[in-house]
Amino acid sequence: MRLDAVSEILEASLLTGQGQLASEVQFACASDLMSDVLAFSLPDALLLTGLTTVQVIYTAEMASLKAVCFVRGKKPPEEALTLARARGIVVLSSALPMFECCGRLYAQGLRGCRAPAPRNNRA
Repeated sequence: MRLDAVSEILEASLLTGQGQLASEVQFACASDLMSDVLAFSLPDALLLTGLTTVQVIYTAEMASLKAVCFVRGKKPPEEALTLARARGIVVLSSALPMFECCGRLYAQGLRGCRAPAPRNNRA
């Protein structure tokens, strides 16, 4: 799904990445726990979060995420936006709650990042 479609579906405002809205995301993940994002996200995915610290952008970079959407109308500090611009990460902000953002995107065909199946350690 193209990021311009994501922005429209979520009624989101674009905070960074004006020239990158034609980029595609195949998956989305939603979390305020950056350790879960690192453990369970997939590259080139969209992150939905209510956490507005600069660590969100660092996490997105480490996980090779394409975009971050802050939910519930939250906006990150300018330091985070500056870092996102430098790292080429699209940043959106939607007034919708996280649950509704996830539901709208899922209904339009965007799938979630699935946790890997647990390993069977029995011999």
